[in-house]
Amino acid sequence: MTTTRPPRSRPRPAHSLVTVVGFLVAVEFASGVLQGFYTPIFSQIADHLSITDADVNWFEAAQLIVSALCVPLLARLADLVGHKKVLLISTAVTALGSWILVLAPSFTTFLIGWALQGAYVVWLPIEVAIVYRRTAGTGRQGVLTRRAAGVLVGALELSVIIGAVTSGALVESWSMPALLSLPAIVVTACLLLIWWGIEDLPGTSTGGIDWRGYALITASLGLVMTGLIAVRLDGPGSPVPWLFITAGLLVLVPFVRHSASIEDPVVDVRLLATPAQWPVQLTAFLFGMSVLGAQIPLSTFAQTEPSEVGYGLGAEASFVSLLVAGYVIAMAVGAFTLPLTSRWFGARGALILGCLLVALGYGLFLPFHDSTAQTLANMMVAGIGSGALVAALPAAAASAAPPERTGFATGMTNAIKTVGGAIASSIFAIALASTGSLGEPAAGHAPLSGYLTVWAVCSVSALVAAACLLLAPKHVFERADEVEDVLPAV
Repeated sequence: MTTTRPPRSRPRPAHSLVTVVGFLVAVEFASGVLQGFYTPIFSQIADHLSITDADVNWFEAAQLIVSALCVPLLARLADLVGHKKVLLISTAVTALGSWILVLAPSFTTFLIGWALQGAYVVWLPIEVAIVYRRTAGTGRQGVLTRRAAGVLVGALELSVIIGAVTSGALVESWSMPALLSLPAIVVTACLLLIWWGIEDLPGTSTGGIDWRGYALITASLGLVMTGLIAVRLDGPGSPVPWLFITAGLLVLVPFVRHSASIEDPVVDVRLLATPAQWPVQLTAFLFGMSVLGAQIPLSTFAQTEPSEVGYGLGAEASFVSLLVAGYVIAMAVGAFTLPLTSRWFGARGALILGCLLVALGYGLFLPFHDSTAQTLANMMVAGIGSGALVAALPAAAASAAPPERTGFATGMTNAIKTVGGAIASSIFAIALASTGSLGEPAAGHAPLSGYLTVWAVCSVSALVAAACLLLAPKHVFERADEVEDVLPAV
């Protein structure tokens, strides 16, 4: 007697590369919405939470610190357990943070939710890694990965504009909880798309995570940020803030010793200390102060009513969204024209030109900030320079690194840039909370002297970055144009 076995269930076939990239484009759409949606409505968020414009900067500082710490940890975890799992985890954390913003009753709760949202920063690097692994064996891995990355970044830039225009258009007619629920819904939908559209492949790496190094760098950044918060609360004359900051810097000593003594540290300090690498990474840190730290001050300045405090544009949120769109377009122009400027001025010259444009754009704010035309012109100049630096810094870092460490070098430009933005956001929060400008500022508004300090810091930091690039060996930049298969770290 014979029996027939029931047919085995076949595994679900893998999606094609085009389909996978399509799902990842949806994820980048959510990322762009997060990055553009809130900028035009920061003043309304401050009113909703009954806080000052200066205190909004602490949201950005907290999120940027979380972002900087997420990148090395989650990227390493993705290599160990698989990219889809980590993409799901980071998206779930981001969705949780987004829903906390909807329900947050106070500044502290909102700050926690905003910080948790910082987990989204790892999406793009993991997406590029997914495409890179998916195209293995095609014979065109590098080309296909670069094309996919270009599509993802294009979707990101477009969705930043869509997010900014949407929030600016709806803020006057929707309640704040209802408005904040839109990005939360978008991110939550991404969980389903990732679960359905991305293959769950096992990790490709062995070993473990440098938990001791991660704990030390977290402690260092945490102590420094605590010190900056204490400066805001107790004033610069109190010794307590400086004790925290000093302790944070001292923790770097055992961190450096530990990182230099193991095979696979969370941060390769030996590579970062090389003459070819540190000028590029320091440039990324200084650049982060303006490209990440100045977003909130520009938004709150534009919406400040000049009839109340004697400065500002008195712009509506809908118009601020157009300023954001113009800035993003300017960044795209700077990025897309990088090959042309590199041919004209060389790789180092193009980077220095980008720094100088950022310095000029923010420097122009010091005398010219009285009209919308002046503000838009300043932002466009700074935006073109910023776009060039966003595109060029990863390639410069990769060309200055050994072939087996290019991924780490490009990733560190992103992480260090984020740390620079976090520290700048804290400094700007302190500056904007000061008093004694032209007249006493109205309740909730920062003094003009605080905004002048923000623009001056952004301009000077960009000039210092240009000087740092002159200290790097010239051959580093000559090799930058030869790097063809480096995964972009945006």
